[in-house]
Amino acid sequence: MDLISVFLIACALAIDCLAVSLSIGLCRKETSQAEIFKIGLFFGIFQAGMTLAGAFCGKFLAELIGAIDHWIAFGLLCFLGVRMIWEAARGGEEQTFTKKLNLKTVTALAVATSLDALAVGLSFGLIGHEIAWTSAVIGIVAFLASEIGVNFGKKVGKNLSAKWAEIAGGIVLLTIGCKILAEHL
Repeated sequence: MDLISVFLIACALAIDCLAVSLSIGLCRKETSQAEIFKIGLFFGIFQAGMTLAGAFCGKFLAELIGAIDHWIAFGLLCFLGVRMIWEAARGGEEQTFTKKLNLKTVTALAVATSLDALAVGLSFGLIGHEIAWTSAVIGIVAFLASEIGVNFGKKVGKNLSAKWAEIAGGIVLLTIGCKILAEHL
């Protein structure tokens, strides 16, 4: 498989990272560059790591999680999305993305957005495709998409109140969760 094909697959996998990062940027107008880098790094590492895991674990892992991976992603994204909307609606101070992002939240989002990379890795492993450079390209594209998403979201989010930005971010997460579920059913 040539580099252009791998790049296009990486872009397709990074769409969810871009959308979730955009949601984070909308809600966290004051996100520091260090936090943006952390988000991109987590998303990139999980995209690349899940691709490698899929390739190396093969059919066993696909059979184990393949039937429910879309439910896991749906559950994580819907939980976070509903929590964001609930917190914004009730005016709570502990909003999901407006405070400093903790490791648990960033990890949950990274896992939820990278489950499709597991299946891609499995397919690459089955056809004997070189997985090392492929997973690196996938990770780099996810990193860049996440960086772009948060930065763009910050710019757009400056024009929204914190409450409406949090609600918009929650709706984006719910929509992505539903999209993932619908694609697999």
